[in-house]
Amino acid sequence: MQFRRKPLVTLGFLVFALVAAYEVSQFIITGNMVGLAFIAMAFVGGTIVIGILNNWRNGLYFFIAWLLYEDLIRKYMGNNMAIYFVKDFLGIVVYLAFFLAYRRKKLKTFRPPFFMPLMIFVWFGFMQVFNPASPTFFYGILGMKLYFFYIPLLFIGYALIDTELDLRRFFFVNMGLSVMIVALGIVQSILGSTFLNPEHPAEDLKELSTLYRIAPISGVVVYRPTSVFVSDGRFGHFLTVSWLLFFGFTGYLLLRRGKGRNFAFICVGMIAAASALCASRGVVVWNLFAAIAGSAAFLWGAPWRQGQVIRVLRGLQRAALGAALGLSILFATFPTALLDRLAFYSETLDPRSSTNELANRGWDYPVKNLLAAFNYERWPYGYGIGTISLGGQYVTRILHVPPPTTSVESGYGSIIIEMGIGGIILWLVMSFSIVISGWNVARKLKGTPWFPVAFVIVWYAFLLLFPLTYGGLQPYQDFVLNAYLWLLLGILFRLPTVALSPQFSLGASSPQPSTKRWMI
Repeated sequence: MQFRRKPLVTLGFLVFALVAAYEVSQFIITGNMVGLAFIAMAFVGGTIVIGILNNWRNGLYFFIAWLLYEDLIRKYMGNNMAIYFVKDFLGIVVYLAFFLAYRRKKLKTFRPPFFMPLMIFVWFGFMQVFNPASPTFFYGILGMKLYFFYIPLLFIGYALIDTELDLRRFFFVNMGLSVMIVALGIVQSILGSTFLNPEHPAEDLKELSTLYRIAPISGVVVYRPTSVFVSDGRFGHFLTVSWLLFFGFTGYLLLRRGKGRNFAFICVGMIAAASALCASRGVVVWNLFAAIAGSAAFLWGAPWRQGQVIRVLRGLQRAALGAALGLSILFATFPTALLDRLAFYSETLDPRSSTNELANRGWDYPVKNLLAAFNYERWPYGYGIGTISLGGQYVTRILHVPPPTTSVESGYGSIIIEMGIGGIILWLVMSFSIVISGWNVARKLKGTPWFPVAFVIVWYAFLLLFPLTYGGLQPYQDFVLNAYLWLLLGILFRLPTVALSPQFSLGASSPQPSTKRWMI
């Protein structure tokens, strides 16, 4: 019957299937497993695209999963650039599906309080694409992508959360995706660089995946794991955002009913263990600060009038015990791996150590590199957006253009070199506007179960836009951290309008089954 109704469509499908089967058989006969893998990924990708267009919410979760695991595919495929741009394609499809749903008036949107400073910075960045000092126009395209491509996630995050169940689903899905990455990072910290890395990595990735640190006094050598990512730095950044997400969501779970508390506390323990093993001093310091600041904030924002402060105290105690348990298990099973890293931390961070680098790395070195940006003659105007951004080496290699001769190890200094003094001023105005408006939302949620989630989102925005970017431009331009920034900000501004569901109330007798289906 279908053939009679649409014979040309059916015939075309059969011809396509035959051609595809023939091509696959040729790859199998010749033993071209790489080509076969690309065909398999293209087929899966096509299926995912259809799913995204049918349901942008599910498509967003596909997109997040790809962001987190893309590097694993890329490093085993020889750093193939086709893999590198898949996330951009999927992002565009998600944006398209979201826009179509918006046109059908099937979702809610908003105008963020920092919209004007953000748009001014975007427009200024666009003008820098045409900076006459830029070696090529394509550096500008790269810069626009790194700075602004994920901004639409701000509106998608806002529309994603309609109910409390949607919020719980978002965090549980992200915890499920993240816990495997964390677990693999722990294993790799112990087994070394030969685990989860190809035997012959691409030249661009070889150094990134085999980085070691040496304790200056004891001389112990520790490996910096990459987990599923291509570099140790990206894994460290991921641990920072994961710690905040898990910590904040755990604070919310303490004040509501429902399953998932034990899983959340296990995740907290795993993150603590992975942070200790990652051999990154920045991760250890910032996660420790986040735990201290978050604990104080949770107590300040607890529902005192409802008499639930005791629950918050017990929850913080359980979180501390979870982290301690994770470290204890690690010490009992692999004491050398933990003690070697503790030696590295103590010898380089302890103010009493003769080799401590806390003052140098925390202040002297970043300030020196920031001031070095003013040694370049075009610091008032810049050399063009993207000229010293992450991934510029691929533009140089593919287009055979001369690499930029400017570089500083300072995020703010890099913005000055790329966009001049006007760029850093607009960056600071935008950043202050985001953090202040976010804090105003979090403050209004004081005394509600939403406050722990709201606080960690504001803390994350502050951390990424100020100290992390001050130290280097790589954290902000890391696509994982950048995507989570805008997505979480959208969720933050949605929280005040989301009603607390009776099924998760502490007074509810039992949770009611959800009638909302998970459809693709």
